[in-house]
Amino acid sequence: MKRILGIAAFASVLASSAFAADMPVKAMPRMVDPDWSWTGFYVGVNGGYSWGRSEATVDPTTPLATNIRHNVDGWLGGVQAGYNWQVNPKFLWGVEADIQATGERGGSTDVLPVLRVPLLGITGTATSNTSFPWFATFRGRAGWLADPSLLLYATGGLAVGEVKFNTQTTLILQRFDGANAAIGGPIPFVGATVFDRQTRVGWTAGAGVEKKFDPRWSVKLEYLYIDLGSATYFGGTADQTSVKFHDHVFRAGVNYEFTAGLVVAKY
Repeated sequence: MKRILGIAAFASVLASSAFAADMPVKAMPRMVDPDWSWTGFYVGVNGGYSWGRSEATVDPTTPLATNIRHNVDGWLGGVQAGYNWQVNPKFLWGVEADIQATGERGGSTDVLPVLRVPLLGITGTATSNTSFPWFATFRGRAGWLADPSLLLYATGGLAVGEVKFNTQTTLILQRFDGANAAIGGPIPFVGATVFDRQTRVGWTAGAGVEKKFDPRWSVKLEYLYIDLGSATYFGGTADQTSVKFHDHVFRAGVNYEFTAGLVVAKY
């Protein structure tokens, strides 16, 4: 009798084990290493250099109209703040805003076309300058984690910045007689310097890489292209000028994250 009961108990254990083996196993959620969680609010500082370009036409309403280009280059520095949401061990979304002060400026002196009318010749120069003293961006970020502490990301959004432009024209008049011979020396007329500044709105896009060297601290390298389109300066005057502006920004920065924490990826 005891032998029969033992055999029955053994068979029951085998049946239970087989039934358990046939049951589907629910996968456990994967967790991001809490030492390298990217979810949270952060602030930081940055610095770098930018290469801007402006294109304008001086004296546009006269036959002396001249197209000019300025290389508007210089240092920049500023602060940024943002928030990241790490949606799984490999991807995150985020938002970021920054404001920058810059030393970007450039200028040129350009020769105006020669204008000839009966008994008179007119030429001259236009001295002009463009500067870009500050800008701010408001962007989204989408990133891929090459490893738990290394982020590669794309970014884009709104850009706002101040573009200053000034110009001063000097005209040189030369009289001629009926035989086209010069009469006397050239006569210069120095015009007033006209100045305008505008806060302009455009767009920006770029990419970067960010590396955590501590659960809360990271360093980054970033490139941004900024396009502020075209705007009219000195509107309603003889000096009315359309000024286009765009910029290439390279910068490095350091971020501190306030709310680093554990992230669970559900499957």
